[in-house]
Amino acid sequence: MLQRFLGSCFFVLIAISLSQCGRRGGTLTGGPKDVTPPVLIKSEPENFTTNFKAKKIRLTFDEYIKIQDLENQLIVSPPLKYQPDISPQGGAQKYVEIEIKDTLVPNTTYTLNFGQSIQDNNEGNPSSFLTYVFSTGEFIDSLEVLGVVKDAFNKKSDNFVSVLLYEIDSAYTDSTIYKKPPNYITNTLDSAVIFNLKNIKEGQYAIFALKDEAKNNIFDQNADKIAFIQDTLVLPSDTTYLPELKLFKEITNYSAVVPNFAAKNKIVFGYYGSTNEDVVIAPLTKLPDSIKTKSLKAYEKDTINFWFTPFETDSIIFTVTNSTKKKIDTFTVKQRKVGTDSLKITANQSGSLDFNRSFYLQANTPILRIDSSKISMTVKDSIPFQFKTALDTIANKIDFEFAVEPDLNYKVELLPGAITDFFEQTNDSTNYRINTRSYSDYGNLKVRLAGDITYPILAQLTNEQGETQTEQYATKENVIAFTNLQPASYFVRIIFDTNKNKQWDTGSFIERKQPERVSYYPDKIDIRANWDEDITFTISN
Repeated sequence: MLQRFLGSCFFVLIAISLSQCGRRGGTLTGGPKDVTPPVLIKSEPENFTTNFKAKKIRLTFDEYIKIQDLENQLIVSPPLKYQPDISPQGGAQKYVEIEIKDTLVPNTTYTLNFGQSIQDNNEGNPSSFLTYVFSTGEFIDSLEVLGVVKDAFNKKSDNFVSVLLYEIDSAYTDSTIYKKPPNYITNTLDSAVIFNLKNIKEGQYAIFALKDEAKNNIFDQNADKIAFIQDTLVLPSDTTYLPELKLFKEITNYSAVVPNFAAKNKIVFGYYGSTNEDVVIAPLTKLPDSIKTKSLKAYEKDTINFWFTPFETDSIIFTVTNSTKKKIDTFTVKQRKVGTDSLKITANQSGSLDFNRSFYLQANTPILRIDSSKISMTVKDSIPFQFKTALDTIANKIDFEFAVEPDLNYKVELLPGAITDFFEQTNDSTNYRINTRSYSDYGNLKVRLAGDITYPILAQLTNEQGETQTEQYATKENVIAFTNLQPASYFVRIIFDTNKNKQWDTGSFIERKQPERVSYYPDKIDIRANWDEDITFTISN
């Protein structure tokens, strides 16, 4: 019995010892992570085949693969009218089969760029920018063009930008990009701003970049951003590197939108590509003599509000005339069950007042007049404070001008009748309370410009989303001072204001006009409370 007990203890101790040894060695794993992409080992027909006549292409890899995001990743150049069928789309296989559904153009080199769509089945490692090239002629075209696509205004560039090359021949015109796909195409995909157009034949070309929202390889002015280079691209060339292609959104061509009753006393007329000064709205329907009307552009919107004293009607016929474009549209607007817009006043700021923004009151109905005697401003609850008001009839707001001082509580009070609108409605008694903080709660920034600069310039501070927080206009060399800034992260944007209208102007392909130049300071600037920051921004061409 004792021997059997000692034997059992011996085996228990051995088992415990082996268990501890296993723990010291760590948890067993399946080995290092696979980071190797699939390797193409066979092509049928072979890659770079000439006199190509096949309808199917089969690519075989050294391991099991899966296909991901093929719709965005696969680029066929020149573009095909019908995208090829790619199989298999589901499940793991060691091959990809491409079925061509189009009639191929004779004596043409085709490139199929799979981007990052072919990945190994286990870890998703992509076979980056795998290309299959063939020619329907005697040889493979071998010329190429390298370049960069950036956004003309925004700091961050768009993903999936198409670069299009059109051969300039007897059929090419400036309208070709609106109607036909290009001779050659590539895409920056989602990984870079750099593009490389390969396997191009000798010739003269027009080159474009498109943020092609419809993915149809045709320019749609209403939806797409465009970039172009002024000069004709001649291949072969002394250099394959191009100037930067800078994407911009054009101001769309004028068109009127079908209007609608938004309220019993308001009809909304939308439009594209124009301003209030160009558009005249006139009722063809004879309105009763007692009816008053007024057209007013909606604040910061591409709409015009047609205001009128309400009356019973089934519909009203209007003409909408753009005097600049000499275009007249006729609309019948049918009445519908909606409420009536009544006067409402809102302040553009509440709580803490921004030192760098003016204070104003905005109305939702057209302001007819103001009575300044019924508007007051006090500080510390009861001490009268000097101010001025001005009615801005275009923006439909009341601007306040007063000394903004630190550590003060302001009260703006409106007595009944201070504001009268187009319908002779007046405001109720109301007040707005705003305050300022100490100067020490804010930071300051000085920007010294150097390098390739032409004045005037518009210097802007933006947030992470590119939205303008404050700006300064400079007509000559000087230190640009941004004071009393909220503690936050900012970016500096410099706009070279060529036409001196104090805003950034976009480009136009038809007018062969590039957008105004924009430069960004390369680093983010962190502004802290009670701190002065001083930077030198050297701008290169």
